[in-house]
Amino acid sequence: MRKEGNRVVPGQRNAARGPGPDRTAATTTARPRPPYPTPSAEARLRYWFDTTLTRGIPALCGWLALGCLALVVPVSALLVWTDQRAPASLGARIAAVWRSTGQTMRLGGEVGPPLRVVLSVLLALIALLYVSTLVSLITTGLTDRLMALDRGRAAILERGHTVVLGWSEQIPTVVSELVAARTDRRRRVIAVLADKDKSAMEEGLPDTGRTRATGRTRVLCRTGRPADPAALARVSPATADCVLVLPRDDPRDDAETVKTLLSLSAALGEDRRVRVVAAVRDGRHLAAARLAGGPRTTVLDVDDLSARLVVDCARQPGLSLVHQELLDFAGHEFHTLRDPRLPGLTFEEAAGACPESIAVGIAHDDGTVTLNPPLSARFRGDDRLLVIARDEHSTRLSDLPVPHDPKALTHAPPPAPAPAERVLLLGWNRRAPRIVDQLSRRTPPGSTLDVVAGPRAATTAAVRTAAEALAPRMPVRHHPGDPTLRSTTDALDPTAYDVVIVLGPDPRPGRGDPDDRTLLTLLHLRAAEEESGRRVPVVTEMADDRNRLIAPRAPGADFVVSGRLVGLLMTQISQNPHLTAVFEELLAPVGNTLHLRPAAHYVTTGRTTSFAAVAASAARRGECAIGYRSATAADHGMRLNPPKAHVRYWHARDQVVLIAPGD
Repeated sequence: MRKEGNRVVPGQRNAARGPGPDRTAATTTARPRPPYPTPSAEARLRYWFDTTLTRGIPALCGWLALGCLALVVPVSALLVWTDQRAPASLGARIAAVWRSTGQTMRLGGEVGPPLRVVLSVLLALIALLYVSTLVSLITTGLTDRLMALDRGRAAILERGHTVVLGWSEQIPTVVSELVAARTDRRRRVIAVLADKDKSAMEEGLPDTGRTRATGRTRVLCRTGRPADPAALARVSPATADCVLVLPRDDPRDDAETVKTLLSLSAALGEDRRVRVVAAVRDGRHLAAARLAGGPRTTVLDVDDLSARLVVDCARQPGLSLVHQELLDFAGHEFHTLRDPRLPGLTFEEAAGACPESIAVGIAHDDGTVTLNPPLSARFRGDDRLLVIARDEHSTRLSDLPVPHDPKALTHAPPPAPAPAERVLLLGWNRRAPRIVDQLSRRTPPGSTLDVVAGPRAATTAAVRTAAEALAPRMPVRHHPGDPTLRSTTDALDPTAYDVVIVLGPDPRPGRGDPDDRTLLTLLHLRAAEEESGRRVPVVTEMADDRNRLIAPRAPGADFVVSGRLVGLLMTQISQNPHLTAVFEELLAPVGNTLHLRPAAHYVTTGRTTSFAAVAASAARRGECAIGYRSATAADHGMRLNPPKAHVRYWHARDQVVLIAPGD
């Protein structure tokens, strides 16, 4: 074996040793390399350009200068040689080419001794460096500012604006309703702060572009965690008119809502005038949220409200239309009227002086509300009149009450005891125990409840617990099964029940839209109704309002989209704090609630008369008539707040919408 210095030559070593017993000649032969494709000229040029960029700014500037000279010098020479007034000598023409090049590249273009040329070029480079640096600084500053605005990090310096904290299923409803509310204001600002990308938030708000175009409302999105005090300061909550803290989509995240309320309380201070409306999904966190928010904060229990709305519609089919009308700003909603003529008037006198609105209560100065007060109740001090009207400006007290025909009034027969009912509950979720409890309190004695829910152990245990708790008030029978299967629904014959309630599963990551199973269940119910020829009232709880538009509809069907209704309620309360007590009483199992009762109990049917007669007949019974439902209308036939002078033909199957004490 031969060595060259201290290095062994591998080829010589292998040749000296030979193949050996464990080796073959093939192992010592160089293997042929696989054929690689030759890079194209375009690929090499791109690689060269990328490599040049990695060498930094000096290399890039050098190549840029060479490229400019390669273009400017030939063009300048061509201009000089084609100019008839150009000098004849070669040196003079070269000097002219230099002047043209220098003027083009801002290098001075001076001619003469070399020192003079060098100094002129130096001054030109200094000026070029100064101008380019200044432009670069301005560009960088503007770019950073635009990027900060695009990231949603800039502060909002507004007064009297509305702040929305968080991002959940309620955000489209809340923003669109805030845009529709208080249209008398010429300029409004809605600031949304959420831990979400600004561009993604703007894309998730379909009304943002429309409101910006009108010039009356601006929706400003800012990125940040609402519980972070530094991020919270970006939307200036201390100078806002009201703040809405949206509930998180997952009930386990209610702790984040409580922390947001703590940060908000610290930002607003003790002596604050900002109204705050928040919501939690789990009622166990309600007390903590109210304590964190302070005395001027209204905290709603989402699951409790959803359960009340579902049971309300199950007890009186058609009330979902009334809830929708009273909660959104597109129709008729609650307003308060302050008038110097109110003190000293009785409620009967004030109600009779409202020809274009419906008086339903008295809003006291301490924030309490007396709903459906006695006709003899008098207004005192700063009391305001609570009305249902199209907007806050459509109510004016009139000196003359609207006349009506006393002969049209009827004496309603005494209400007969309500018969026992059979209720079918298809599906189970975290709100189901509250719904079952509300049903046991509001259904007539002797009523029964059948529950069809999945065979999972957790569901079975939850149904058993609810059945044991409600055994003294209402029997509960559990039927393990999948409500989305036709065999399950057919086994119980859903058309044999007085009302059917359909609940979807709780939303969980990776399990798709919970409304998918709800839609399947509704299709099976619709098929059973068509086969039997009997319609049964169906109350359906849905998560997404868009799915309500494609759900199979039938007469008597009610849809409760809990997320949308909670968003509507939060918006209403943010604009009028008195409405907290109003809706709390309307949705309670006792007290003054919404009712649908036969029109024959109030006026003589089969004839034409005004709505003023209906209102007078209801007032005589201690009730407030707020509208009616026509049995012959092509659509749902619901109309709230008709003018008192509105005259129509009353059919025997028409219904009157009332605010009245419970049965």
